[in-house]
Amino acid sequence: MKTSTVIEYYGSQVAVARALGIRAPSVAGWGEHPPMLRQLQIERLTDGALRAEWQPYSQQSQTEKQAQ
Repeated sequence: MKTSTVIEYYGSQVAVARALGIRAPSVAGWGEHPPMLRQLQIERLTDGALRAEWQPYSQQSQTEKQAQ
């Protein structure tokens, strides 16, 4: 899942942070994809409307580096 999709679903970074019980700057620091454990939490909170993307952490980090 992409961070932008999560923000669009909830309406704002602040709303995402509230739903997850974290601070908005944490959401801003995610980059293109939320961390895997957050993705799983979001999938559960949205009853599967947003789905976690299973990829190894090293691959996820590489994808984010290439996007910069």
